[in-house]
Amino acid sequence: MMNEHVIAPTESATKHDHHGSIGSLLGTFALLIVLTVVTVCGSKLSLGSFEIWFAMGIASIKAVLVAVFFMHLRHDKTFNILIVLFSLIFAAIFISLTMIDSNSYQNEINDYVESQLK
Repeated sequence: MMNEHVIAPTESATKHDHHGSIGSLLGTFALLIVLTVVTVCGSKLSLGSFEIWFAMGIASIKAVLVAVFFMHLRHDKTFNILIVLFSLIFAAIFISLTMIDSNSYQNEINDYVESQLK
């Protein structure tokens, strides 16, 4: 007969077993649905140059909600949280600088499109 050893979970192993209550997960899911509806309704509005900022803002909020609640980032190590936050900040800066630069050659794009339609 083999000896069976039962290993009790350590305090650090049970510390990260908080996966959130069903209520908080359903509330987060409902908020994501509401933000999706806001995004769709916002796409029908004429916001001009603010449209991209509106859409990216809502998408960023949704990404943070998914990371924090569904990927359980709020219970993770501080280092991992910092890596995710700095990655999001870098991506936001990169996209923002790209959008600023795209306005500088928009006239050339419009001229090219018009020449192709003729």
